This record gives sequence, C-alpha cells and structure tokens, in this order.
Amino acid sequence: MRIQIFNQKTQKSLDFGTESFRFKIYINPFLILLLSMKFDLHVHSEYSKDSKSSHDDILKTARKRGLDGFAICDHDTVEGGLACKKRALELGLELTVIPGVEVSSSKGHILVLGVSQNIEPRLSPEETIERARNLGGTVIIPHPFKKSSHGIGSFEGLDIDAVEVFNSRCLFNGANRKAAAEAKKLGIPEVAGSDSHVPEMVGQAYTEIDAPENTLDAVLEAIQEGKVSPAGKNTPTPIILKQMSGSARRKIKKKLFRKA
Repeated sequence: MRIQIFNQKTQKSLDFGTESFRFKIYINPFLILLLSMKFDLHVHSEYSKDSKSSHDDILKTARKRGLDGFAICDHDTVEGGLACKKRALELGLELTVIPGVEVSSSKGHILVLGVSQNIEPRLSPEETIERARNLGGTVIIPHPFKKSSHGIGSFEGLDIDAVEVFNSRCLFNGANRKAAAEAKKLGIPEVAGSDSHVPEMVGQAYTEIDAPENTLDAVLEAIQEGKVSPAGKNTPTPIILKQMSGSARRKIKKKLFRKA
C-alpha cells in the first residue's frame, strides 16, 4: 500500500508504502481520500480497421497489467467503446471502461472520452471540439507532433482538457518531448496512452489519475481538473515496425482497389 499525506497549507507531503496499491490523502482545510489509479487512455479495438484486438483480449491484458481502467478510442466510431464497456459489466470485472473515439479532424486526430455518439470526421479541430463539448465529452489531443499518426501539430488556443505527452508507439521520443514542452508552456494537463493496436501492448503507457472513486464520472472529472500524470514505457521497436508495415500494406491495397 502506498499512502501520501499532502498538507495543502504547507505544500509538503509524506509518501510511504508499495506501488501495488496507492492512496493520496489531502489534508487542511478538510480531509479527502483519493485513489491513485492507472488508466490507459488510448486503446484501439477490432472496431478500428487497423486493429485486431478483441475486447476479451484487451480486458485480459488490462487485468494482467494491473490497470484500473482504460479508454477505447477507435477511429471515428464509439461503437467499440460502448461494446467493451458492456462486455466488462457482463464479466463482472472491476475495471472502468471509458467509451471514447479518436476523431479524424481536418488537421489531425482528437480523442474524445465519455461520449456515446459519433462525431462527424473531417471537421475543423474547433468544430470537432465544439461537437465534443455539446456531447459532454472530455477532449485530449493525442500524439500532436507525430506526423505519421496524423498528429494535429500545435494545440495552442484549442479548448482541450489534456494532451497526450507520452505515446508508447512513438519510435523516437522527439514527438513526445515536443508535446510535453508545449503542454508545460501552456499549462495543460499531461497524460499518456499506449495507442495499442494489439492486445499485448495495452497498458504499455498509462496515466496515473487521482480520483475519489473508480467510476466513469469521477475519472473524467479528475482528468478535467488536471489530477493526472503520464507514466509507462515505449512499445518494443519490432512491434512498432510490424504495425507500420501492416499499415503500409493496407494503404497500398486501398490505392490499388481505387484504381481498379
């Protein structure tokens, strides 16, 4: 058990215990017990065309990795997240599945968490975020400076809740470092996600979230309030290269099909 006592007046804390279970206690002017939980905020399932991860396999890996939950963010559809959330409930698992979507805006990808309706792709980032807000979504910019994954680039001026500053699928960490630098400059909360397209990489990167309970609403509120920190490690290079080659083959087949 890991317990952290934080005094809001003196800004000092005591931290003790193990990494297997974590608590953070804030004191003065009142006492609040916060669970420190591990969430992978960027996971793809078989509902994404470039992923073959079944929901059962994702759930199995999440439990094995010690995650408290994760967000399913399939490309331009919320159906995968909703189905995975339902499956976790059917199995009686103590995992919080956040239904989400990775929306293809006109300038790059945008993650929207906690929504049950699709958002039209290819809108401007501003229009996409406005649609997300109308649906009550939590907005995160993923891998902003990773051009090969349709990064949006600079996110200055956008109405967002957090930035993915550690994406485990980055072959080199330059894009992650650049995202972290801009997030710090703008004072935007920093999160991490595996961007997993294969089940064994779920939880390779994750976000530590401090919330009073492991529920969908509490976790999303904690993200919006910036009670988050990125963690994890890079996806092994052979797996990244394998996924990149698979993506290249799909693009070639798509072009050949169009010509035919």
